[in-house]
Amino acid sequence: MQTIAPRSRIPGFGRVPRTGTAPRLWRLLLVLLAATGVFFGGAAPASAHAALTGSDPKQGAVVDRAPDQVKLTFSEKVAMSDGSVRVLDPSGKRVDTKKTTDLGSNTYGVRLRPGLPDGTFTVAYQVVSADSHPVAGAFTFSIGAPSDTKVALPDQEAGGGLVGALYDIARYFSYAGFILLVGGAAFVLGCWPRGAGARPVQRLVTAGWVTLTASTLLLLLLRAPYTDSGKLADAFDMGKLGDVLNTKTGASLVSRLLLLAAAALFIAVLFGAYVKREGPGQAAEKKDLTFGLAIGGTVVALGIAATWAMAEHASTGIQSGIAMPVDVLHLLAVATWLGGLAALLVALFRTTAVDASAVQRFSTVAFTSVCVLAATGTYQAWRQVGSWSALTGTSYGQLLLVKIGLVAVLVGVASVSRRWTGRIATEASGPAPESEAAVVVEQRAKQTSKKPQKKPVTVPAAAQGADDTERSAQLARQQAAMDTARDKRIRDADPHRSGLRRSVLAEAGIAVVLLGVTTFLTTTEPGRTEEEAAKATSAAAAQRSGPLQLKVPFDTGGTDGKGTVQLDLDPGRSGSNTLHMYVKRPNGSAFDVPEVKVSFTNESKDVGPLPVAPDHIATGHWSANGVQIPMAGNWKIAVTVRTSDIDQITVKKNAQIG
Repeated sequence: MQTIAPRSRIPGFGRVPRTGTAPRLWRLLLVLLAATGVFFGGAAPASAHAALTGSDPKQGAVVDRAPDQVKLTFSEKVAMSDGSVRVLDPSGKRVDTKKTTDLGSNTYGVRLRPGLPDGTFTVAYQVVSADSHPVAGAFTFSIGAPSDTKVALPDQEAGGGLVGALYDIARYFSYAGFILLVGGAAFVLGCWPRGAGARPVQRLVTAGWVTLTASTLLLLLLRAPYTDSGKLADAFDMGKLGDVLNTKTGASLVSRLLLLAAAALFIAVLFGAYVKREGPGQAAEKKDLTFGLAIGGTVVALGIAATWAMAEHASTGIQSGIAMPVDVLHLLAVATWLGGLAALLVALFRTTAVDASAVQRFSTVAFTSVCVLAATGTYQAWRQVGSWSALTGTSYGQLLLVKIGLVAVLVGVASVSRRWTGRIATEASGPAPESEAAVVVEQRAKQTSKKPQKKPVTVPAAAQGADDTERSAQLARQQAAMDTARDKRIRDADPHRSGLRRSVLAEAGIAVVLLGVTTFLTTTEPGRTEEEAAKATSAAAAQRSGPLQLKVPFDTGGTDGKGTVQLDLDPGRSGSNTLHMYVKRPNGSAFDVPEVKVSFTNESKDVGPLPVAPDHIATGHWSANGVQIPMAGNWKIAVTVRTSDIDQITVKKNAQIG
């Protein structure tokens, strides 16, 4: 086996002696950046995660009479079952018929029971978007007039808690397993055929298969609680598991398991029959087997990658027919590059030498993968972000910027690998000193070429006791330890190759972090959809007409300390408003209190509290002009009532202000 050739390529980027590859790479990146600018500049509307874009009645609205049904409109089609939408009266009792109806145009309805009383009603929904992610939320509307409500919705969002954390971890390991399985096998079959017989490489690829299989099974079990109850115990509910199998995500996970069974057969042949085709006269047979494994492995890898593309972001929104094959190419390019890098790292650290031709072939494959990643990643970024404002102003866009930064660092570390390989090439251009590694490798090559035949050793019967057996085992362990130490000494003898190993190890470490950021991206609402949902909410709030009216009961516990504060905000929109506050006893008569004040807080925008101290106008009546509400949204209104020197209470209410 020969060591790394002096003129080998580094992992990921072109030949060392040729200086034209780096300029070509930078020119390619500049072109892709320019294309990104054009894409973002002319982006068209699209969607991926589902978002509630409208409702009837509207959020925070006050209607004169009870509606026959509540309608919800989403940015895309969602999976909704009976019970996905709940309508609760002020006491927390369910008042819908538990039957949802698809009304078309991404609008769904749930009918209400007749004879509903006046007051504030809560609409809670939990659905699954077309890209497999759970979406949940709630809003209120009032019949007749707003009232107090005892509804307590769970603080945990859909897909959160322990189940959400476990699901995200399983997603991460599924991507990692796919990369090790596909990339490691591709490195062996396409770049280093001799590596099929190397135990460390075999363990790497097998670990990838085991990881992907185990994480897929875990995702399948966790799917029901992840999208529904959030209870870990429901992972073992066979009824709910059956419901999952009837969904798009469940079908994709089952398909992945079936493809992994075919992948197990591929691994068995690659590390079994393929390794044995090394003898004389077997070249043609091995060539045929290589071709068959390449075709079969490619088909299996394409199928596994498609299980993500057909069930997640790529399957929804604009140009899904283009986005799905692009997503498959993106996943395969990631696996080929990073999985091959992992296999090369194992070969550098756990084997004595790597064929020069293997490094050269991997360099070509890795460079091609980087080009494919850049092209497909640019398209995906345009499709999921869509505008410069979403790139910097949304969680998805900010994570994408972090990912781009990590890729830039990865390219920088790869340039260090180029320099180490360049030093190897420069050193090899002159008379090469005979290092210990070179001498040992040459001696081992000569011994291998001679192939001496082992002679049988006759052991006297008297020497065949238990002591001799133990002594033989001890000598074998000592010899194995000496062989291991010698192999390590050979690997570490060349400082340039040690530097190359360290730089490749750094690349692999950055790749691990990069994979984590990518996993978070796949579970984050795309920036394009987040902006659309915000615009839809603002538009719905802007259509709201009429003053805002709230009735806030209070009880300070002191003498004459019980009553109601009625708050009227006119016109009830962003900008300047007039505020009137009326304090009444339980019997409806107006009465004065020492102090009443109010404040407005928009927690989602981190605005407030904005205090307002109204002037006393008449008995039980306070007023303030020019009350500024800076923006539309859901505001928390805190009303403070003081009925004596020591008796005081603050009551808070949420209200939608347009």
